[in-house]
Amino acid sequence: MKGFLLIIFTVAGMIGQPSCAAVKAGPDVSLVADKEVGRTLKALILKNAAWAMKQEPVTVTAESSSRSAGGKHDFYSEGDYWWPDPQNPDGPYIQKDGMTNPQNFVAHRLAMIRFSKIIGALASAYKLTGEEKYAKQAMRHLQAWFINEATKMNPNLLFAQAIKGRFTGRGIGIIDTIQLMEVAQGTIVMEKVLDAGVLAGTRKWFAAYLEWLMTHQYGKDEMNATNNHGTCFTMQVASFAKLCQDTKLMDFCRDRYKNVLLPNQMAADGSFPRELGRTKPYGYSIFNLDAMTTLCQILSVKADNLWTYKTTDGKSIDKGIDYLYPFVADKSKWPLKPDVMYWENWPVAQPFLVFGANAYQRANWLNTWKKLDHDPKVEEVIRNLPVRNPLIWLD
Repeated sequence: MKGFLLIIFTVAGMIGQPSCAAVKAGPDVSLVADKEVGRTLKALILKNAAWAMKQEPVTVTAESSSRSAGGKHDFYSEGDYWWPDPQNPDGPYIQKDGMTNPQNFVAHRLAMIRFSKIIGALASAYKLTGEEKYAKQAMRHLQAWFINEATKMNPNLLFAQAIKGRFTGRGIGIIDTIQLMEVAQGTIVMEKVLDAGVLAGTRKWFAAYLEWLMTHQYGKDEMNATNNHGTCFTMQVASFAKLCQDTKLMDFCRDRYKNVLLPNQMAADGSFPRELGRTKPYGYSIFNLDAMTTLCQILSVKADNLWTYKTTDGKSIDKGIDYLYPFVADKSKWPLKPDVMYWENWPVAQPFLVFGANAYQRANWLNTWKKLDHDPKVEEVIRNLPVRNPLIWLD
């Protein structure tokens, strides 16, 4: 497992460990985290990679909706919680927060999720085995989505999460491209064996998308969102900027995390009040914590380690994990009402558990992650789980 971080856990690191304190390796070494992660996921990685090796590219050009204001190459999706008005069936849709409308157009979203699963699986298998066949297959899909003129997606989200009779697109639709994060990270993992033209073309597409994200009003609106949407905007920008080697944008994201996201979204106890106020507080709390820890995983460097960062009033990412972990380890302890939908489908193998265990040497977090579902099938869960291949994020 060359290149992974070696994490050694001791009894002292499992119980009563002070926040962010270093754990000294003792004589009773119990776990080496990278080997545990590899051992846990190896069979699933190889199974998913075998599937991915057989898949043909499917991009946004394969299917379209008559309700889209965009063209063949434009990504289109519709607001999840918007429904026909029973009093005016042909009029503008009305909102039912937390209740997903199954009649909405989701083909592009599903195609992007499939793309993410393919690249994530191939990159994981490449990292596990070193076999270049996985990178060669990945190039076919990268070319189709980002380079081939007949099939590529336009590098913007002008028509995402539209609402019939109200909006042709919205800034909050930008959250749909969290599915491209494992595409970007998978490309980084395989970049040494990718064709130079494919790598350059992929980076060019992401650079153009970053330019749109940072300049269009939709991007500005999403960046300034005060809940998980703002977190996910910054998480995406960080991920794509890392692929594009854009250090200025990565610095921007670090600053955003330290001075906007963490201080404004987290309460003193480590919870996220804006997520707790939703009709699906459990799922949204998990989702936002996953996004914040992924930000820390992407951006932390020796000179600026977000895992050890604390606000002046004591807020930190490990406090967020400490707050939510007991309810993930035992959901019956959750103090609020169950989510209105998908309550029974959470939690799964949340990335905050493995990333947190990796950063803080917490064996109990890693062991809980190992026991949870690593291959969820429910569409809503997959959509809200952009990091499904943690192996490619550990270096």
